[in-house]
Amino acid sequence: MSGAARRRPLGVVTRGTTNPNRLRRVDNWIVSTCADRLRTAAVPLVVDLGYGATPVTAVELRARLAAGVRRDVRLVGLEIAPERVAAATPAADPPGLTFARGGFELAGLQPVLVRAFNVLRQYDEREVPDAWRTMTAALAPGGALIEGTCDELGRLAGWLLIDADGPRTLTLAAKLTTLGSPAELAERLPKALIHRNVPGEPVHELIRALEGAWQAAAPYATFGPRQRWLRAVTQLRDTGWPVLDRPHRWRHGELTLPWLSVAPRP
Repeated sequence: MSGAARRRPLGVVTRGTTNPNRLRRVDNWIVSTCADRLRTAAVPLVVDLGYGATPVTAVELRARLAAGVRRDVRLVGLEIAPERVAAATPAADPPGLTFARGGFELAGLQPVLVRAFNVLRQYDEREVPDAWRTMTAALAPGGALIEGTCDELGRLAGWLLIDADGPRTLTLAAKLTTLGSPAELAERLPKALIHRNVPGEPVHELIRALEGAWQAAAPYATFGPRQRWLRAVTQLRDTGWPVLDRPHRWRHGELTLPWLSVAPRP
């Protein structure tokens, strides 16, 4: 065992709340957006950091990656609490799915992808950059960290794609059939942004612009919430926001923008 693997896990135990399909939106985005990173990897290793009191979302992520990207993908679920690792062990399916004790140091592993959801939400905003640096330093070359948060049922979510050079994109996602207003997404911004939803900050301007576009697209509600969302995102892009991806991703209730367009002001 390497010295890194023997180190005490970095971080604190999360609340552990989880539900089946809670992370389906980010999982499907990972399958679509990060597939090439895994397909070209010599060792297709993925870490699910802080999977919670039960391993259900780790099991789901491994299944989705195996079905949608490559069958030989390996997923390791990491938790700081030993009792959570022990509780998850019956769900293991080696070598494709295993569980171990670890924190931000990633237990000495060198994964291509790390999913860390609802982990940093309980930390102070000032602690976030160090956590990012610790995780991305352990990535395989060309690897990426997907860090974010969602509500208890996974209907609202926000996450960042982060690599060795820092954050790259912000994605907001919602279940459109239950979305009352895009302003609801502000509650699920990643930790680095959630306290920046105040006047003068770019992410606040984004939420306001998206809400305005949603209200302007109200006539499209006749054709369903998906058509209203598509219209709202199109209008957002047309007013100058650098919206990424194409409508085939927007129709899933997603909105992705470059990090620099929403990064906190000094």
